[in-house]
Formats: sequence, C-alpha cells, structure tokens
Amino acid sequence: MRRALLVIAGTILLTGCATQPTVTPDVGIAPSSVASSSIASSSALTVISSEDLPEITSLPADLAPDAAKRIVTLAVGTGEIVAALGAGDRVVGRDETSSAPQIDSAQIVTKAHNVSAEVVIGLTPDVVLVDDLTSPPEALDQMRAAGIRVVSVPQAWAMTDMRKRVLAVATAIGARNGQVLADELDASAAYASTSAKPRVAFLYLRGTSAIYLIGGKGSGADDLIARAGGVDVGADMGLPAFTPLTAEALANLNPDVILVMTKGLESVGGVTGLTQLPGVAQTNAGRDGRVIAVDDTVLLSFGPRTSALVQLVAKALA
Repeated sequence: MRRALLVIAGTILLTGCATQPTVTPDVGIAPSSVASSSIASSSALTVISSEDLPEITSLPADLAPDAAKRIVTLAVGTGEIVAALGAGDRVVGRDETSSAPQIDSAQIVTKAHNVSAEVVIGLTPDVVLVDDLTSPPEALDQMRAAGIRVVSVPQAWAMTDMRKRVLAVATAIGARNGQVLADELDASAAYASTSAKPRVAFLYLRGTSAIYLIGGKGSGADDLIARAGGVDVGADMGLPAFTPLTAEALANLNPDVILVMTKGLESVGGVTGLTQLPGVAQTNAGRDGRVIAVDDTVLLSFGPRTSALVQLVAKALA
C-alpha cells in the first residue's frame, strides 16, 4: 500500500495531508500466492492474486526520435503503464509493485518505496519516474547530481486519476500514444451493475507491527468498492482515508464483507486471526467469514489492470 504512517510509543501518526495520509510499512512486497498456508481456507474467502488478472496488452509503440531508451520506473505501478504504452523493452529498472511480461526482466530497485541511488545510477537510465512517496530524497538528489533526469508523476487514488498519470508518464518517456491509452482506461472505468450494494470495510492490517486501520474517503479502496457495486462503510460514514480500528467503530459500521490485502491477512493469521481482531466477530462479515483478499501489488496500483480487478471484486461481492 502506498500511504505512510509512523507508530511512536504506541501512537499512530498519519503523515501527509489530512484527507490523504500515507501508509507504507511492508509495501512493495512480492506478489502473494493464492495457496498461502497462512491464510485459512474458507468457503466465504475470495483471494485475488496478480496472476488472476489478464496480462497487460501493449499498444503499438509510437516513440519520439528523442524518446528515452533506458527507463527506470520507481513510482508505484508506472512500469505497467510504460509496458502498456509499448515501451516495456526500454525499462531497465522497476519498483516492486510493477509486474508485466514486458518488463519482468528489468532489475527490481526498490524496497518499500526506498531506492539505492548507486544501483539506479549504475543502470545509466535516461529517465527515472518517481512520485511523492519515492524515497529517500537524498537518493533522488544523488541521481540528479549524476545528470539523470528525474521526473515526478502524479499519484492516483481513483480511476479518474489514471488519465493524468498516464499522460505524465507518456510525456516523460517520449511516447506519443499516451492519449490513446488514457482514452482506453477512461472507457474501462465503469461501475458494476448491481442492486445488492453490499457494505464493505477495507481494513489495512500489519499484524507484525500491530497496525490495524479502516479505510475511509480517499483511501483508494473506496473508489474500487463503489465501482464494484459495494458501499465503502468507512467513506459512507465520512471517515478520513485511514482511521485506527476500534471494536466499537467496526461493530457500528457492521460491514457485510471485509476487503484486505493478502499480506495483511497473512500477518494476522488468516481469516481465523482476522475474526479475533477488535469488533470483527460482531459484524455480519465476521460472523459469515466473508473476506476478499487482494494481492498487495495490485489493489491500489491504479493502472492498466485496475478495471479487470474491479470486475473480479464485483464478482466476489456478488
């Protein structure tokens, strides 16, 4: 996940602006296996992995004569956008959240958004794509000092944000088909047709760090849940993007389904451990064991495969 928080003396401090704090512990991890032994099996549990999503289809390359020939993608999911633009063969370094056959041979150069300047400089890139969460700042300064062009692209917290992100990436690498891809993604950003409207709570869990948060307005998950035909209970109640989980709050929200990241579910001991968290057992979702676990690397990536993810989540909610 792409937002950052600090835990100091047991107190959760959300960093960033008031409406969009960031959470970064244990992010950028490798894709989770559907058959993970630490996730308890349950007829009501749905696990969506990156392998369940269709492979990214590349547009015919349309690159300017001065287009970047060696690209490093450090911003979350931008490697997949470059692949979709038909320039995947030019990616020489990528972040841990980007995965596609077109770029899988590129070296992974991040860990939880942190990057080694020496490693990136050694790849001799023409351009490095970053966003506001790429760190540490000193590493970016080292790259610039080495004469490398470092371009910051906008983050995406909803499918409507994907257009500006795609266009920024296309401009940065010299791809002239950015408008085509942006139009395709816009066309795919539909809402599922459903009358059920199940109530869904997105929980961000890191049991190893005792971090338990519930998503609200602006978490990114709220947009996906709405498009999949559900109601994000945190956003519906006006909660900020991430709020510390309490038994009373969750029981009052009473979701029908709980949405989590796969590694987060693993960190609390699977569905069995999840139902032992404050308030979970007192909800409809907890009583029925209705949980949707989505691969950490794809849930909030907002890229070429997001529309397919929405359809899978909609199917799981149905």
